[in-house]
Amino acid sequence: MGFRLPGIRKASLNQASSKAMDVPKGYLAVYVGEKMKRFVIPLSYLKQTSFQDLLSLAEEEFGYKHPMGGLTIPCGEDVFLDITSRLNNRC
Repeated sequence: MGFRLPGIRKASLNQASSKAMDVPKGYLAVYVGEKMKRFVIPLSYLKQTSFQDLLSLAEEEFGYKHPMGGLTIPCGEDVFLDITSRLNNRC
């Protein structure tokens, strides 16, 4: 006898928790681009102005409901990689 959530299978819960385990402490998973590619970035990026601009875009487009269950950033992979590579050189 256990508690069951309607509409949620045990396999989906295990999948979600295994993805969360893939993110090391001090990092955040984000989804970017048309194919929603997953990137794991350091939390230190969140303080950077250029990354905060991306977060503002995400808020405008999705509000606080992100379709992938994680932070979805509405920009192309090439733009995201350009910004994060510059941040990587600063941090």
